[in-house]
Amino acid sequence: MKPLHRKNIPSDQTRPLKIVQFGTGNFLRGFADWMVDLLNEKVDFNGDIQMVQVHSRKPAAGINAQEGLYHLLTRGFQKGQIIEENRLIQCVRGAINPHIDYPAFLALGNEPELEFVFSNTTEAGIYFEEKDKDRTLTPDAFPGKLTAMLYQRFTHFKGDPEKGLVILPCELVEANGDKLKENVLRYVNLWDLPGSFEDWLVKYNFFCNTLVDRIVPGFPVEAAPKIQQQLGFRDDQLVMAEPFHFWAIEGPDWLPEAFPVEKLGLNVKFVDDLSPFRTRKVRILNGAHTSMVPVAYLSGQRLVKEALDDPKTSQFVEKTIFEEIIPSMDLSSDLVEPFAADVLDRFRNPFIKHKLIDISLNSIAKWKVRVLPSILEYIQKKDRLPSNLCKAFAALLVFYRGHYKGESIPLRDKEENLHYFDQLWKIKTPEDLVGSVLSRIDFWDEDMNLVPGLSEAMIKEINALLAQE
Repeated sequence: MKPLHRKNIPSDQTRPLKIVQFGTGNFLRGFADWMVDLLNEKVDFNGDIQMVQVHSRKPAAGINAQEGLYHLLTRGFQKGQIIEENRLIQCVRGAINPHIDYPAFLALGNEPELEFVFSNTTEAGIYFEEKDKDRTLTPDAFPGKLTAMLYQRFTHFKGDPEKGLVILPCELVEANGDKLKENVLRYVNLWDLPGSFEDWLVKYNFFCNTLVDRIVPGFPVEAAPKIQQQLGFRDDQLVMAEPFHFWAIEGPDWLPEAFPVEKLGLNVKFVDDLSPFRTRKVRILNGAHTSMVPVAYLSGQRLVKEALDDPKTSQFVEKTIFEEIIPSMDLSSDLVEPFAADVLDRFRNPFIKHKLIDISLNSIAKWKVRVLPSILEYIQKKDRLPSNLCKAFAALLVFYRGHYKGESIPLRDKEENLHYFDQLWKIKTPEDLVGSVLSRIDFWDEDMNLVPGLSEAMIKEINALLAQE
């Protein structure tokens, strides 16, 4: 097999640098970078990406050894078809580490045709570090690095209004653009940067709130040797992603023309309000995941796909989504029903081994955000209990017993939560246990015993589950 680098991929084309990307991880490489590569091929976007390492103090040796090149493997199940596609991504130049070469990083701000900033620095990446006091040294926090680069750009181009950037953070944080901008402005104050820079920053740079959705498992360890043989290249930066993708962006009116992904028919929407899309994702995708876990796990399944392959569990999941979760929401059917169908396809992906026990992490906190609103709003709209979600709620309490049918369950939650359920199951009857759990206002933000019929329904379901042991 040939090594993967530019000499082995002949091309006369050179493109200007249009995007600085904070983060070198799998998600952006299998999501935004793939979109840019398609833009270059199909609509003459004509732009390259320069990655920036955010956290590591070591060089991105693997990425740079391949000069930014890597293959994206799209693998999944979509509309009844198995999808297996390969694409060589050529729009990435490589990665710079600011902790190793700060001047080279700052010089990115001098690029004349730079237009965009992408980022994915994890949910904890958008923060302010008080210790980053000296702007001549590499800031630890991502917003500090971004501020330094923007100030370099402002200085180099003498405050030219045409040199502002569009910042598209992909961190899974609500109002991620607003939060990033807020932290950048804190660095402006910390470093006592001139008011003219702050004015340029606010007027001519656009921090967009976004919502992203794609599962990108990354390097396919088991399948890699066979895939590399088929590709004819030794590619140590292979990335696998599911076919589904979604990106919602709150931005200025002219952004769809500057970033013309809609012309490709990609699932990207430029919107005035992200909240319906966030609600859709949390309640349908995340809610179905979280409510499915205890039911499927107690039924003997261990992977998401196993659960969807089981006729009984599959029927449970579909009914829960279409007859209980969707009717609980005030969203149009054309917004939620195609998305729900996509969710079921994603759950059936044969290339992703998504463990139920991994999804179960911190299920109590997840339940409050992802599932409880569907239960309460369904009751409000239908004046009756959602039977499947009540069954899932009961299964959750049995799941937190920590064992079922003679097999221990490797629970993952806060230690105090695990201790609480351990003690409850040791000393309480199902009736007392349900009453105690539902009364936990710190869990649910209200006393769930006050919901008519809920405790009785859960006690009945718990007793039925225990009778099956």
